[in-house]
Amino acid sequence: MSNMDALVEEAAKKAAVAWIAVAGNPPTLAWCAWLGGALLVVTGEGEQAIPGLAEADTAEVILRGDHGGRIVTFPADVTRIAPQDEAWTELVPQLAAKRLNSSGAADDLVRRWAERCVVSRLTPAGASADMPDDAQAAPPRPTPATRIPRRPFRLHKVRGARGR
Repeated sequence: MSNMDALVEEAAKKAAVAWIAVAGNPPTLAWCAWLGGALLVVTGEGEQAIPGLAEADTAEVILRGDHGGRIVTFPADVTRIAPQDEAWTELVPQLAAKRLNSSGAADDLVRRWAERCVVSRLTPAGASADMPDDAQAAPPRPTPATRIPRRPFRLHKVRGARGR
C-alpha cells in the first residue's frame, strides 16, 4: 500500500461527509461511509441529490481533515450496488446503521433504499499528486434563498450591562 493509498483510506474511514464532483459539475457535499474498501453514498427520493452520480462511471472525491481543510482529492470508480447483489446484503445494512437522523429502523431504511434509491460505491482509483496552490474558493451558487440582510433598526442607543 502506497502512502497515498494509506492517506485516502485513513481520511475516508474518518469521513462522515465528502465533496463529490461528477462530470464537470461543481462538487456537492454528501454524507457517506467507508465500508468494504470504498465510500458508499445513497442518492434518490428522500435522500441527498448528487447530480449525475447515479449514472456516472467516475467521480472526483474531496475529503477534509479534522480541522475542515482539504486533506486529499482522489478519482473514484463508481459502481451501483443492486438489492440482489451479495454486496447489498453485506454492506447496505451497515450503511443504514451509520445513517444519522434517519426516520424509522435500519431495516425500514434498507427496504426504502431498495425501492427508491441508488447506493453507489466509490472505489479509489488513485490520488491527486499535488494539492492546488490557490484556495479553490468559489463564489456562492445563485439561489432564491439568499438575500442581502438589512441593518437592524435601532430607535435609541443600546447601553451595555455596566451602564444600567
